[in-house]
Amino acid sequence: MKPSFQFRLSAAAVLLTAAAFIVSTAAQAPQGPQDPAGNPPPEPRTFPAPANLKVLPRDLSGQQVHDIMEQWEAGLGIRCDSCHAEDPNNIGPNGRPQLNFASDSKPMKAVARMMYTMTEEINRSYVAKIDSFGAPVTCGTCHRGHLGPEPFLIPSAERPPAP
Repeated sequence: MKPSFQFRLSAAAVLLTAAAFIVSTAAQAPQGPQDPAGNPPPEPRTFPAPANLKVLPRDLSGQQVHDIMEQWEAGLGIRCDSCHAEDPNNIGPNGRPQLNFASDSKPMKAVARMMYTMTEEINRSYVAKIDSFGAPVTCGTCHRGHLGPEPFLIPSAERPPAP
């Protein structure tokens, strides 16, 4: 055999051996995340079917409503208990009352419904009619992570525009 052919043959053998090692190691690796004690990951969280939906579509799943609420939380910089009242008759595993999501006892929930209706109207009546704009108005459009929207101040010589 020529020396260059022998080199190619041995290089191919090394590559095949390395590939076999990688494949066998990957096949033996644990699937999915595990904690240091080796316990399997917790079951995915499930959310009950929503109740008392007045402005959101009634056919949404509990997961879909939860996802929307997380977006609203981020857009407003608030937590669930800003709009949802505690239920003193339903104590959670942490010893604290669970939230009663169907209750309308907190005034902020009515405000949230009104604001959602407003953004939907803006998106339907105005934003949808602007060619190639496509970005819908959301809570975060105005609130930007604050419960009360920050007032817009026109930049001046004394107050340069924000970065």
